[in-house]
Amino acid sequence: MTDYAERLQPDEFSDDELELMSDGDAVEGELYEHFRMEVDKGQESVRIDKYLSEHQPHSSRNRIQKAADAGFIHVCTADDQKQGRSAHPVKSNYKVRPGDVITLMLNRPHYDTTITPEDIPLEVVYEDDDLMVINKPAGMVVHPGCGNFSGTLVNAIAWHLKDLETYDPNDPEVGLVHRIDKDTSGLLVVAKTPDAKTTLGKQFFNKTTHRSYNALVWGNFVEDVGRIEGNIGRDPRDRLRMEVFPPDSEIGKPAVTHYKVLERYGYVTLVECILETGRTHQIRAHMKHIGHPLFCDERYGGTEILRGERTASYKAYIQNCFKLCPRQVLHARTLGFVHPSTGVQMDFTSEWPEDMAALIDKWRKYVRNIEKT
Repeated sequence: MTDYAERLQPDEFSDDELELMSDGDAVEGELYEHFRMEVDKGQESVRIDKYLSEHQPHSSRNRIQKAADAGFIHVCTADDQKQGRSAHPVKSNYKVRPGDVITLMLNRPHYDTTITPEDIPLEVVYEDDDLMVINKPAGMVVHPGCGNFSGTLVNAIAWHLKDLETYDPNDPEVGLVHRIDKDTSGLLVVAKTPDAKTTLGKQFFNKTTHRSYNALVWGNFVEDVGRIEGNIGRDPRDRLRMEVFPPDSEIGKPAVTHYKVLERYGYVTLVECILETGRTHQIRAHMKHIGHPLFCDERYGGTEILRGERTASYKAYIQNCFKLCPRQVLHARTLGFVHPSTGVQMDFTSEWPEDMAALIDKWRKYVRNIEKT
């Protein structure tokens, strides 16, 4: 079930563990063990990158190869162990053998990923014994990860539910059912019980939930409605960005986004997006792919002046817009699902946050002024 959040277990070899590693960096200074596993006695001889990618579902083979090439993957063979020799770095084409002990050694200490309660304000839209619906502000990271190990939404949830004895923020069977990006605002659902998370997770997986997003994007659309289909995978040139690949390319994961024009402002357009799938950066990557990057989305080129006039006054106007809402203009506006216990359909709507509302109002005034001239 790829649509809802899964908490990584501490003994997994994950991409998050390698996110801080610069491509091609050499190993320098003291190394710290982040992961260890022993190869089974009956294991046939295979490349270590293939072996690790098959045994650790939250790691990618490409990332494992880069880690090996940088000297971060070490092996202590059975013979090394008998002779009292230490583990040594291996390349990605090293073939594992029974009894090998594989370790991931990084040049930074292992972070404690235990989620601790933090007194952070939450906007709770709805709450009962089974679940919570939260309106997340832009700028808040949803889950601890690379570079963000505190101050996240799950830390805030842990504080909010700290007196609920049955809720353990470190238990993957409860908590967030899905995620949105740090600089995306809007609605999220949190399961308080394992049964609730299982039931809600199935709804996300089976695409029976109702979710819509509002986005301000560069450019005008010919049609009022449209459909974007294209696999989404990691951009090979920038690991922090997603790329769109042909649906039949077998690269990335299938993704479909439907959009409808809500308002036109000439050089930018307000659209509603409905997802068939829930891929990382799906709306941002799909809109970039069809030539309509999200307004002020730095990662996908939205902080360039992509449409409009060449006058100094227009350039100043756009820069003021960027300052007014300094993040990708994307808001998870509606969320609907069937309640896991009552079976009743529940639908929620979130108003635009202040920065987005102010930006939309600024563009509306801009269009009215143009029409008067």
